[in-house]
Amino acid sequence: MSKEDIEIETLKINSMSHIEMARLYRFAKSGHTYFDSTLPLNEIFMKRFREFSGMTTEISKTIGWD
Repeated sequence: MSKEDIEIETLKINSMSHIEMARLYRFAKSGHTYFDSTLPLNEIFMKRFREFSGMTTEISKTIGWD
């Protein structure tokens, strides 16, 4: 992934809502770019998600399991 690609994805992460992030966190397919620990996107995503308090009980109930 190029530096430009990382910058574009970082902008996407920074524009995501708490619910969008929670849905992606719960339902992303294995190997999703944001959760690849070899890329900086993982740290960027998780830092922002934690700023929203992560997977709260309320968010978890809102997004469900399916």
